[in-house]
This record gives sequence, C-alpha cells and structure tokens, in this order.
Amino acid sequence: MKTTRLPAALAPWAGTLSAITPELAVAFGPLLQRLDALVGEREPVADVVGDPDGLGGLARSGRPDRLLPSEWLLADEYPDEFLRRFVDGELLHLAPEFRTPAVRGRIAALVDTGPTQAGAGRLVQLAALLVLHRRAAARGTELVVVVLGDPYGRRLTGDLAELLPAWLAARRPVDPTPWDVQHALDGLDTADQAWLLTSPRLAERLPARSRVLTSEPTRWSADGAGHAAVRLDGATVELPLPAGGIAVRALRGAEFRRAEPVPAGGPATDPGGAAGRALPAFTTHAHTLLARGRRATTLLAANLPNGDARITTTVRARRHDLPGPVLAAGRTGRRLIALYVRGGELVPYVSGRPLGERGGYTADLAAFGVGRDDAVPEELFARPVLPLLRAGTDLLLPLAGRWWRIGPDGSVAEDGALGRGAQDRPHFNRFREPRLLDSQPLHGAARDARHFLHGGGSQAWSQDGRTWQVRTRSGDESRISFRENADVIGLVHDGGTPALITVSRSGLVVRGVRADGVRTLTRLSGGSGPPAVHSSLPLIAAETRPGRIVVGDANTGRIHFSIGDTE
Repeated sequence: MKTTRLPAALAPWAGTLSAITPELAVAFGPLLQRLDALVGEREPVADVVGDPDGLGGLARSGRPDRLLPSEWLLADEYPDEFLRRFVDGELLHLAPEFRTPAVRGRIAALVDTGPTQAGAGRLVQLAALLVLHRRAAARGTELVVVVLGDPYGRRLTGDLAELLPAWLAARRPVDPTPWDVQHALDGLDTADQAWLLTSPRLAERLPARSRVLTSEPTRWSADGAGHAAVRLDGATVELPLPAGGIAVRALRGAEFRRAEPVPAGGPATDPGGAAGRALPAFTTHAHTLLARGRRATTLLAANLPNGDARITTTVRARRHDLPGPVLAAGRTGRRLIALYVRGGELVPYVSGRPLGERGGYTADLAAFGVGRDDAVPEELFARPVLPLLRAGTDLLLPLAGRWWRIGPDGSVAEDGALGRGAQDRPHFNRFREPRLLDSQPLHGAARDARHFLHGGGSQAWSQDGRTWQVRTRSGDESRISFRENADVIGLVHDGGTPALITVSRSGLVVRGVRADGVRTLTRLSGGSGPPAVHSSLPLIAAETRPGRIVVGDANTGRIHFSIGDTE
C-alpha cells in the first residue's frame, strides 16, 4: 500500500501536522502556508524571541553568512548539487540562540461554529487552528479554543489530537451574536492574545479590533467551493481549499489522527521482542546512562566522562545481552547490577566483581505483588529501566508502588511506599522519588501540594502543574510558571538559579523554564520519546533519532556526548 509522505516544504510543520493524516496535510499545504504567511505578516512571533545568546545548533534556513563552511566548499566543487540543496531547503546554517522572556499569556481562538461557518468556513478554521497552535508552541505557551455561544462556557485545550475532535463536535445550531463575542473576551486573562474566527457578517457588527479572521467561499463549481476569501485586519486574499472528497472527510473527522497515549518511556511491547526505542535513563547519581536495546533482553550502559566536553564526544555504549528481559539496573561503584525476569523469578546480573554467592539475590516474583500469575506487566518493559540501589548487603527496587528490599538469600521485604507523586502511579516515576536524591524534609505548603519534584538538592511543588514554588538547599525560594501544555520532567540549576525542565505533550519540545525566562533546548527536542534528566547533574539524555542518543547540557542545550549505534 502506498504511503503518503510530507513534502519538504511541510517538513517544519511535521509536529503540528501529526494530528491529521498525511493525505490531508498534503491537501491542506497551500492553504496552510499562505494563511501562515498572512498571519505572520501582521503578527510576527519575533516579539518573544528575546536577547541573542550565541549559536544554538544547525538549521535548514538562515542568512548566507551563516552557511556552514562545508556548504561553501560544496558550492565551489559541486555547484549543481549546491543549487539542488538550496532549492530543496537542505543547506545547513548556524542557528542563532536567544534567551526568551517568559510568556505570560496564551493564544485564544474564539471560534464561530454556527451554520454560517459550515463547510468552507470550517476548513479555514481548521487551517487557522493549526497555524495558531504552531505559533503558540513557538511562543512557549498553549492554544485555548473558546466556542462562541457555548452555554457551558467550555474552553478546549490540550494536544491537537484531542483538541481538533472536540472543536469539530462543538457545532452550534445558531450563529453567535456580538454579545457572545464580548462574553468570551471577558472570560480571558488580560495577557491572553485573542483571535476571532468568524464570518464577515458577524465581524461587521463588532467594534473595530485586530486579529479578526473571516472567511467566505468563492469560485463555486459542481464539486463545491474551490477557494475562500479570507480577510484579516483589512487585508483580503483568496486561498485554495482542499478537493471536495478529502474536504468532506476532514469535516467528518475521518482525517484526524488521535495520538496514542505514550507512557514515560514509549509504547508497550513484547518483553522478549523488539523494544523499538532506546529509552535512556539515569537511574542513580552515577555518570552512567542506561537504556534497553532493540530487544528488552539487551541492556546498554554508557559511562560518561566527568566534566563538560567542549566538543561533542562520541561515547561507546557497552552491550549486555541477558537471558531475560531487563527490569531494573544501576551502577554501584564499579559494578553494574541488573535484574532480569526468568520464569517466575527476578534474577541478578552483575558486570564486575561478583555480588555475594552464586545464585544469591534471586527472588520470587510472587513476593512483589506485581501482577497476576506471578508475571511482570509487559508495559513495564516499554518504559525506561527501573532504578536498582545497594543498601548494605541488600538490593533496593521500586516496583508496584513500593520499595522492596532483596536480601542475599532471595528474601523480599517491603521497605516503604514510593515518594511524593509516585505512590498513586502504576509505574515508578524516577523524577519525583526522594530516595534517589539528596533531598530535604518537606516544608509548609509542599506537604499538601499535588505535584512535587526533587532535583540537585532543591524541591519544587505545585497545585496545578503550571505554577511552581522552588526551594533551594540554602532555603531561597522562587516562583516559576509557564502556560505551555507540557509536563515537568526535571529540576536543574544554572549556577545558583533553579530551572524546570519541561517537555511538551505535542512534538516533545524540551525547554528550560526559569523565573526570568524560557530557553528552548532545540537539539534535545523532537525525539522518539520523552528525554531523561539526571537527578543531580544538569544533564539531559534524548534519543533524537532511532539508535542515536545524545546527552546535553540542561541549561544551554549544547550537546556534550553522542552515543552511537544502540541498535
């Protein structure tokens, strides 16, 4: 079966367009790009770029003076190939880095879902939502959709895969009124940037304001409207609409792709089969990055050099093939200790000096209460390897909501519940477990907070997951907030200044959020799964493409180490 792929011109839109089928993305391409240009001419995103902060990697576009020297050499030796790459947008440029100020407001789309906007109007709205969602992500904030005239005052948020079906289902039997528009505007925060997507008829009845985008169908044929007249702040352009067949399917939701829920490490898999993703993890304070290979029975361990590498250093990962799927692993001194599943038992694997007597630390799975029939749930093997600690002569393992102590004779005893933020989850969350960190006692409001985070001797807590209070080891407190639809995955420090590490739920964009600004860690973003943040060092590991893991600075985004083939 033939698979449609995005053309090169739409490659920068890949993250946004992942919520719709490639066929619809290609059909929407001309409308999408011209609408984005129309919006960008009047509302550039440059107002949030911030102060220059050096160079931040490579880009497919830029000024000629930022072309890599190798590209100029190509132009001299192979001018035809240079011209081809220029036309196809394949030339590499040095990308500038900026320290961005924290964006306080969201982008709000007030949508008219009445009868007047049915058909062509809804297609233009769909393209506008894609454009605005991409702009919101570039600003480090989120898109909220307000349905005009909705009696419940609902606001649609979340990833595009969730937002688009909800918008499609929010049809209204009557057209909205100017009062509905004013009521929706009154419900927004003063910092929000409001866009109105409606018909010319309603726009004419409103007081003059900016960011009003209207559309009406034009160029009718037997197949329906072929174009739409789109007007934004006094400028009118005629934009092409998708062909009738795919347009109808889009308006019925048949061309939307609901994203499958991705757990912290990736999708479920056969424990003994292909994992498909490397799933990097820092399980202890050590400078060792652990990951499963293509098969869950393979453990990859990369020892990272101490200190910051001034240039990207290639680090070789040592491969360990175990008799069963790897559940947990950790480095203690010069030993690498892992636990793998064999039948109804957890069996140790040691690389280095032997750990006790042969056959020791082999425990029955039934003692952990991990599932029925003494079997570990398969989804655990689709996540990063669990931490494994040494406590005296015992091993400590977090599993099934509790810590477990495994003795040299294979005895198993409970050793307390998982820390704040982890005990209510079916799987271990390594970012919120104080036993892995040099943490302090909880203070005041932190005891009752819904979200809690440790990192580098500091603590952070939040009630809504967006506004965080941070307390450092020295007792200094600060407040960090963000609007983006993202998860906080780590807490690091830039000098003495704390920063939250977030990853967006759409596109896996990684950012460092401080009280005074936001930095996008471009070269650590867009991987096959959420990255791993070290518990005490400002390091982030991400599988940026299948089989390749990079480790970079959590503050600057500069890549320190590259771990080659992990296949």
